[in-house]
Amino acid sequence: MKYAVIVSPEAENDLKEIFSWYEDTRIGLGYDFLLQVDAGINFIKRNPEIHPIEYKGTRKHIIKRFPYKIIYFVKEEKIIILAALHGKRSFELLKNRVDGV
Repeated sequence: MKYAVIVSPEAENDLKEIFSWYEDTRIGLGYDFLLQVDAGINFIKRNPEIHPIEYKGTRKHIIKRFPYKIIYFVKEEKIIILAALHGKRSFELLKNRVDGV
């Protein structure tokens, strides 16, 4: 089955902020981060239900090389990316996003 990937505006903002932070830290590191995010999304696309269901039906994929995770839903033939969160970030932020979907 082919899945369409939808990145929420909030997740896009997360990715922009993380990219900027890594680029400010070292030029090129932001692009390395985005490559790992892209690889993670492609993995999710091939295996959307491989990760266990967690809070209110969300799933998480840990990004390689960086301490971030992609939080997503699988609904019908869609993968909805809700957030890119630091591994130590509180899940409270996610609660508002999940309730909005």
